Amino acid sequence: MQGHKQFPDRVVLRFRLSERVPRHNLYRRLAELLDWSFLYEQTRDIYSHTGQPSLDPVVFFKLVLVGRLENLVSDRRLVEHCALRLDILYFLGYDLDEELPWHSTISRTRQLYPAAVFEYLFDQVFAQCLAAGLVVGQTQAIDSAPVKANASLESLRPKQSTPALRVVDERPAAPLPAAAPATPAHELRRVATRQAKQQRGGGGLGAQHAKAQLLSNKTHTSGSDPDARISVKPGKARALNYLCSLAVDTATGLISHVQADLADSRDSVHLPRLVAQLQTRLTKQHVPLREVLADTGYSNGFNYAFLEQRGITPWIPVFGKYKPVIEGFTYESDKNAYRCPAGKLLPFRNYCTSQDGSWLKNYRAEYRDCQVCPLKPTCVPSATQKKLVRSPYDAAYLRAWQRQQSRAGQRRRRVRQGTVEPVFGNLLHHYGLRRVNTKGQAAAHKAMVLSAVAYNLKKLLKYQSTRVRSMALACPADRHQRLQGAFLGLFGRWLAP
Repeated sequence: MQGHKQFPDRVVLRFRLSERVPRHNLYRRLAELLDWSFLYEQTRDIYSHTGQPSLDPVVFFKLVLVGRLENLVSDRRLVEHCALRLDILYFLGYDLDEELPWHSTISRTRQLYPAAVFEYLFDQVFAQCLAAGLVVGQTQAIDSAPVKANASLESLRPKQSTPALRVVDERPAAPLPAAAPATPAHELRRVATRQAKQQRGGGGLGAQHAKAQLLSNKTHTSGSDPDARISVKPGKARALNYLCSLAVDTATGLISHVQADLADSRDSVHLPRLVAQLQTRLTKQHVPLREVLADTGYSNGFNYAFLEQRGITPWIPVFGKYKPVIEGFTYESDKNAYRCPAGKLLPFRNYCTSQDGSWLKNYRAEYRDCQVCPLKPTCVPSATQKKLVRSPYDAAYLRAWQRQQSRAGQRRRRVRQGTVEPVFGNLLHHYGLRRVNTKGQAAAHKAMVLSAVAYNLKKLLKYQSTRVRSMALACPADRHQRLQGAFLGLFGRWLAP
């Protein structure tokens, strides 16, 4: 007889979530992993002692962490998804007949809490991972990747020019920068001239079109998100992005630091601030930082000297155009001068700056030495005297180049590629970082910290389950050995005369 299932849709008189969610469930284990009460103390000063009760801080952070674990960027979809999952309701502490918070309440609470609260949550999870043995800390891999901002290129507006040059402080230790300042008039004229040349000379696809508009961070800013910057990733179209910079422990792949930076700056600019905060976090946990692995984008003479001054060995490849030795010229450190093939000295003259603002050292020969030199037609045919330009951090560059050429340098390059790049792939595709759903650099920083917390929590749960499973597998083997020994003893007594 064919059966027909009927759905009466009756009211359930007895139902407990704790009995329906299995013990091995992810969110049940996550609820028992952390003591979330410290969030009340961290957010106590934000609220007044009067008025209506707010959204529970623990519930808020659990909600946004669920969004990262479920790869949900929208707050609307997050609330709808949580209402359909029994395990998530149990994790949040909500019953079946309780209404979840409104999606706008989540957005307002995210804006209300400062970034320090999110970072404190990251520190607590990191400390628990350290206590479980997931952090070694001596070698850290650093990298960055663009994350799409919550703004489109259609929101770009021309910047207002300023009559005088404005100096912007870009020191690495400064706090998160504000909106982009107005561009000086001479910079706008220079960019306009370059764009006009590109349009006349066909410098790009569609550049000759009458309505073509070449966008730049110097000339345009986003009206909806002024902190978002235009950036181009090889093989992809330009877009408004943020830069996600993070550090990963090479031993276990755990994220030890994450920060949001502006996407129109070089990676090397952000390394001092990243390493300073990373070393502070590891020092509080009594973990030494010995080595830093990074790609060529972080190659900078100041970065080499900065890391070596802090007792950290930088395994960062130098630029391909770097020349450790100038052919035919010998450096004499006692005189701080180079000796040319003709035997003449090129002493140090002065410092200068390049187009990107980095410092350079000028070594220049005497005018009379070059004029009577027989090698002048081949050495400096079109100049009056020989000039060499070197970096003030040339010694640090040379040490980095020697480490790069060694077998240990090649091995660490493979370690960096196999450690930090898979972490970025997971964050972008599985932990809600394919796009930032908030406005501003501070809000983008909070989103990146939450993704890193969710990643570390899941890694901690997996590590604990693996350790318990290995202990469980060890018990039957020991029992089998005891049974085997007892059987051989009985068999030996039976065979005895």
